[in-house]
Amino acid sequence: MKAIIDCNSFYAACERLFKPSLLGKPVVVLSNNDGCIVSRTDEAKALGIKMAGPYYEAKEILKQHQVAVFSSNYHLYGDISWRVMETLRRLCQDVEVYSVDEAFVDLEGIPVEEMWAFGLHLRNTVEQWTGIPVSVGIAPSKTLAKVANHIAKKNKVATQCTVALLTPEQIRHALENTPVGELWGVGSRSTEKLRYLGIDTGWKLRNMSREWAQKNLGGVVGVRLIRELNGEPCIDMKDPLEKKKMIATTRMFGKPVYTLPELKEAVATYTARAAEKLRRQFCAARVISVFVVTNDTGGAYNYDPRSRGTYTTLPMASSLSHVLIAHAMPLIEQLYREGSKYLKAGVMLSGIVPDNAIQCNLFEDPAGRHLHELMKAVDNVNFSMRNDMVKFAASGTRRNWKMRQEMRSKRFTTRWEELYEVK
Repeated sequence: MKAIIDCNSFYAACERLFKPSLLGKPVVVLSNNDGCIVSRTDEAKALGIKMAGPYYEAKEILKQHQVAVFSSNYHLYGDISWRVMETLRRLCQDVEVYSVDEAFVDLEGIPVEEMWAFGLHLRNTVEQWTGIPVSVGIAPSKTLAKVANHIAKKNKVATQCTVALLTPEQIRHALENTPVGELWGVGSRSTEKLRYLGIDTGWKLRNMSREWAQKNLGGVVGVRLIRELNGEPCIDMKDPLEKKKMIATTRMFGKPVYTLPELKEAVATYTARAAEKLRRQFCAARVISVFVVTNDTGGAYNYDPRSRGTYTTLPMASSLSHVLIAHAMPLIEQLYREGSKYLKAGVMLSGIVPDNAIQCNLFEDPAGRHLHELMKAVDNVNFSMRNDMVKFAASGTRRNWKMRQEMRSKRFTTRWEELYEVK
């Protein structure tokens, strides 16, 4: 049996955690640069506030109903997420962190008749220890557990935020009432195709043959989905420490950028962050790519973003920030066009290999070990002190291009100077 634990309106719940006066009131959280609404409480949903809707379009209804609005506070959300996952690891042996607010757990060894009670125990314990409300879905496979969790979130009071699909009758009833488009792994195009073929519920899809899925639903992926809907676990629990094959750092600018020095500062900053992620998994990269997004259409309300990028291959794989920055700077110089309006930039590292298995060049002196120790020291200082306490000069000091967060709450759990005050 598998279970998925999903935090309810996670970003908004984190904001409520340190503001008890917001309990029972509508709360929304905005995306990068305060652009769109990415998290809503149930009270905000009841007002008709759309998910992913532009903030400027919702300003009137937000003001009318006195909705609490916050900019994204990723330091706070990341720390609270870690606390939720650590709580789950204390209660379960096998935990797979699926996203910042979701985790799968393996319930092997728990009697079937105790499944629902254990799920409720998980839900109550996480909320008691962290203050974050969660919903729990339990079923024989990950896909069915997602269905169970969806039901739990839609009917919080009736289900106590915990649903277990343990019998064929329970699974059938759940799938008959689940639109095919709400199934995990079924995208919008597949939904349109399936509805055209007369398959509009999870139950109808579950009863299709594997041969049909092989032909009409993406081959192996479709067959796996059918098997999962039939209660056959095909998606294994993954190792949370699995090494990434590509690392990227991208951001929208807080305001449009026009000059090359500002672009170079941003790309140097993103390269250093990507290098830090690379070192965290003890790897090095052979290829570095840089891209920019521009909007050169005339008029204040014309929006036609265009993206372009380029890359280079390093003579020898590296995880040293200054080496990667040195290769990134010529790339951004190639991409820069005077007079263009830059909205976003990003850096991607690929060709990733373990840092203890780097193919050296006979004609190049390998970087001294002291440089790796230096990077380790820099990472330790920045992790403990935050705010890029130690950074390369190429990253700049003013950073006027940084992401806009005009309504961000305090980082209560990760900054000494922003600790929550009890009076």
